Amino acid sequence: MKTLPVDANDRARIRAAIARAEARTSGEIYVVVARVSGDYRYVPLIWALLAALFVPLPLIAFTQLSAGAIYLAELVLFVVLAVVLSLPGVWPRIVPGPIFRDQAHARAIEQFLAHGLSATEGRTGVLIFVSMIERYAEIVADSAVDSKVAPGVWNELIARLTADISAGRLAEGLIGAVERAGAILEEYFPIQPGDRNELPNDIVFL
Repeated sequence: MKTLPVDANDRARIRAAIARAEARTSGEIYVVVARVSGDYRYVPLIWALLAALFVPLPLIAFTQLSAGAIYLAELVLFVVLAVVLSLPGVWPRIVPGPIFRDQAHARAIEQFLAHGLSATEGRTGVLIFVSMIERYAEIVADSAVDSKVAPGVWNELIARLTADISAGRLAEGLIGAVERAGAILEEYFPIQPGDRNELPNDIVFL
């Protein structure tokens, strides 16, 4: 069974924060937390392959080893590095930052569409997305929100959220992000008579 990064009490607190925020705005807030956003198994293999490709150069230049021995050394280095660099505590450190960001952003867009945030009546859906391995957070907003809220408005929210995640305060960070997102949406999209809750007030873990 997968261990969730927040307990049942924290999950209930996050749900309550979403409900409180949406009570003041016609916007819809949804929270998704992914453990990891991409399949990075190829990255350790690429690093191991690149390292192995350079093995023959010093061996040819400074030793009298046979071609077979050099090939074997190259193969052994590739296998050892591929195994070591694939260890859970190692591989996240060798993935280039731009690859992490691209994969996490793509996952955020995927989740925005998958959970119906692009189909709300007023086009006011807002996704708070976090990817733990990548240490990445993003706000994805639908067209009506984007037309009124400049992207820079979300920067402080993201900065605080990522700081809380880095400090091990995921639940507190998400609650704060929901509260700030609610305040931003309330300014531009205050609650309207007859407004209905179109999406669950929940947090999804992937």
